[in-house]
Amino acid sequence: MRRILGSVAVAGAVALTATACGGTSDSSSNAGGTSPQSPAAAAAGCTEKGFTGTADAKTVTVYSVDGLGDWYTKRFAEFEKQTGIKVQMVESGSGEVVTRMEKEKANVQADLAVTLPPFIQRAAAADLLQTYTPACADKVPAAGRDTNNMYTAISNNYLSWIYNPDQAKPAPASFKDLLDPRFSKRLQYSTPGQAGDGTAVLLELQHVYGKDGALEYLKQLEKNNVGPSSSTGKLQPKASKGELSVANGDVQMNLASVHNDNSNFKLWFPADDTGKKSTVALPYYAGVAKGAPHADAARKLLDFLLATDAQTALGTDVRGLPSREDVKPADSNTAEVNALMQGVEVYTPDWNQVVKDFDADIAAYNKAVGH
Repeated sequence: MRRILGSVAVAGAVALTATACGGTSDSSSNAGGTSPQSPAAAAAGCTEKGFTGTADAKTVTVYSVDGLGDWYTKRFAEFEKQTGIKVQMVESGSGEVVTRMEKEKANVQADLAVTLPPFIQRAAAADLLQTYTPACADKVPAAGRDTNNMYTAISNNYLSWIYNPDQAKPAPASFKDLLDPRFSKRLQYSTPGQAGDGTAVLLELQHVYGKDGALEYLKQLEKNNVGPSSSTGKLQPKASKGELSVANGDVQMNLASVHNDNSNFKLWFPADDTGKKSTVALPYYAGVAKGAPHADAARKLLDFLLATDAQTALGTDVRGLPSREDVKPADSNTAEVNALMQGVEVYTPDWNQVVKDFDADIAAYNKAVGH
């Protein structure tokens, strides 16, 4: 299950083995905000090979949104064994990753940042990231890479909804179904502007109904909504216990909860008024922090997480999907995710435009629902 932390927690990673994409890059901290392309990426595409650590970098600090914990634990252990570089993790919510980096801008603590859109784009816009093209980035589709090389997707994920099969009878199938009075104070979604998945709810409804239509829909839905929630993960146990009939989530987190925690809910994707089901792409994006104390180690780690071995392990470790289009795991977890996504249109917003409109859209949302 996704770990939800009321406050930021720091944990050192442990130890194991694997091959990594790329070679040794420039060892400077690069406080100026630019960094070279990885030698492997600069050469003929993605090259699988290991590398050793540098004498001046014995640790690397990662600020990450929660959700990839089990994958991180195993991969960070392998990275430490191969390079001698230990990984420290600071795990929090999507927006909190960026907020913490903003507060520490004059005294940078993070080396690598991992968070969901549009928060990684906000970090780039706030000059919190430096340019870097990791090895194997050429294997990540254009939608998973920043045009200015500030961040790269390391795992694919999608907005989903969950319902308790004992409470939601009949099961909801469409957005219109969620307006039914039977869900009065039995429904909750994480708050747009605070949670990545909650922001995706607003973007999905904008995609389905347009901006004005999305606000009108959410205004009507507020009659059934329990109230604001800054954490999507905290909605899972409420739905499982039957305190909620319906909630939002994301595919990777929800499936992990069902299988690892025996959660009593089912995943679904609401249909629009024509019966068409769609969802929003929510990749885990990673970027090297501007002024990172251990920038070289951060680049090595990012290369490592895009290596074939690490990408292949996403399904078995956390029911995640590779960001690299050439990596196609054959495990049963990945097959389950792929089957779930059949018949669902994946909508990828223009995240840079989302960032430009973000404050105005969130203000309009708060006004519409009376927050």
